[in-house]
Amino acid sequence: MPTAAEAEPMAREAPARVAATKLVLRAFRNYAALRLDVEPTSCVLTGPNGAGKTNLLEALSLLAPGRGLRRAPLKELGRPGDAPFAVHGRFLTPDGAVEVGTALDPESERRLVHVDGVARSGPAALAEVTGAVWLTPAMDRLFVEGTSARRRLLDRLVQAGDPAHARQLALYEHLVRERARLLREGRGDPVWLDGLERRAAAAGVAVAAARLEVTAELNARLAEGHSPFPLAALAVRGEVEAELAAEPALAVEDRFARRLAASRADDAAGGGARHGPHRSDLDITDVELEATAAQVSTGRQKALLVGLVLAECRLFRDRAGRLPLVLLDEVGAHLDRRRRRELAGELRALGAQAWLTGTEPDGFEELRGHAQFLRVDQARVLRDVRD
Repeated sequence: MPTAAEAEPMAREAPARVAATKLVLRAFRNYAALRLDVEPTSCVLTGPNGAGKTNLLEALSLLAPGRGLRRAPLKELGRPGDAPFAVHGRFLTPDGAVEVGTALDPESERRLVHVDGVARSGPAALAEVTGAVWLTPAMDRLFVEGTSARRRLLDRLVQAGDPAHARQLALYEHLVRERARLLREGRGDPVWLDGLERRAAAAGVAVAAARLEVTAELNARLAEGHSPFPLAALAVRGEVEAELAAEPALAVEDRFARRLAASRADDAAGGGARHGPHRSDLDITDVELEATAAQVSTGRQKALLVGLVLAECRLFRDRAGRLPLVLLDEVGAHLDRRRRRELAGELRALGAQAWLTGTEPDGFEELRGHAQFLRVDQARVLRDVRD
C-alpha cells in the first residue's frame, strides 16, 4: 500500500470519483452489527462461501440508486427476530465527504433514505451523490434465461447515462400496474382509462427513447476499443423502440395508447399489458466472433460482461462527472489468469474504487499494492496479514 506521503500526490491526480471509507451495518443479512473503516482505494474481500462477502457489496449497492444488486425484497435484508435493518456509509465525493444511510421503516415497510442526516424522497435521490455499477454471478445466466434479467441490465446501463431514467421507468411501471388493477376489478371507466393509458404511453415512449439513446452511446464507446475485453454490440428489441427508430415520438405515443385501449379485454383476462417497453429485450453480440452472446463460451460471455460493465462505468463518469463504485462479486469465475490480469490493469487505469470478492486472494495478486485486502469469515472482517 502507498504511504501517506505517496498517497497525497496520487490523490491530487486521481479522477473525480465516489469512494466509500466507512460502512456500518445493523441487523443486515448475516451481520448483527459491523463497522468497517477502509481507505478510499479498492478493496479485495476474500473468504469462504457464506462468510458475508456478497452481503457487504449488497449493502454498498443499497447506498446508490436502485434496488440493490440482488433486488431483494426489503424483508429479506434483515435478520429474523432482530430490529429493522439499517445500512450507513461515508463516501468521499468530488463535493466532499457525504454520509448516506438507508433503513427499513417498520411502520410503512418502505425504505428510508438519508443524506447527511436529511430525509430524501427515495433511492432515486441518491443519484445526486453516489453511484455504483456491478457484476454478479447471477448475471452469468443472462444469456440462457428469460428477458426480464436482460431488461434489468439494459435499464441499469441506461441509468448510468441518464439518472432520470429510473424515475421515468418507475412512473411507467406504476401506471401499467394501476391500469391492470382497474381492469382486473372491472372498474375501468373509459374516460379514466383513456387518460391513464395516454400517460402510460408518454412514460413508456420516454423509457424506450432513453434506452435507444444510451445504448447508441455505449455502442460508440465500446467501438472505440479502449478495453482488452471482447467487443460487445447492444441492440434493444421491442415494439415501441422499433417504432421510435422510424417515427416521431408523438406518433409513437398515439399508436401505443390506441393499442392499450384496444387490448383492454385481453389484458383484463390475462393481467398486465400485452404491449409496451416492459416486454422489450436486450440483444448482445460478440462483434469479433460475429455471434450472439448466447452462442459463445461461458468464459467469453463473462469477458463480454466485464467489458460492458467497464464501459458502463466510463459512461457514468462522463455523464455524471464522477466515477461510481465498481462492485465485482466472484468476478474471477470463468476468467483465466490473462483475463484477471487485464481486469486489474483496467481497474488501475480507470481509477474507480472497486470492491472485488473471491474465496482466495491468489486470483487478485495483480492488485497487490493498489488495493487493500480484507478477510471475511463468519460476519467478521479482518485485514489480510499480507496486505
